[in-house]
Amino acid sequence: MTGIGRATALAFAQEGARIVVSGRRDQEGQALTQELRDRGVEAEFVLADVRHEDDVAQPWSTRPWARFGRLDVAVNNAGTEGKAGPVTEQTPESYAATFRHQRARCAAQHEI
Repeated sequence: MTGIGRATALAFAQEGARIVVSGRRDQEGQALTQELRDRGVEAEFVLADVRHEDDVAQPWSTRPWARFGRLDVAVNNAGTEGKAGPVTEQTPESYAATFRHQRARCAAQHEI
């Protein structure tokens, strides 16, 4: 968990929030969760890839609510690892792959 997701988790933690971190990179997610816990924050990590609905449907429908009782805020900021460069230089395949990854809607419908 890096970039915007990490910064957002740390900002919410600084304000006293309990945090559920979710992502497809286990090592980074576990490291951020441990960093939050080291700061005295209640935190949990859920390994999930928003490109796969089965990943987000099960963890998000049970784990956060079971531990914290409710969801007050959700930040869906899944990133992508597409081909770098101007959109005019993208192939139809690389363009489609970039936006196929943007499945925050998939996670959001299971958070509601």
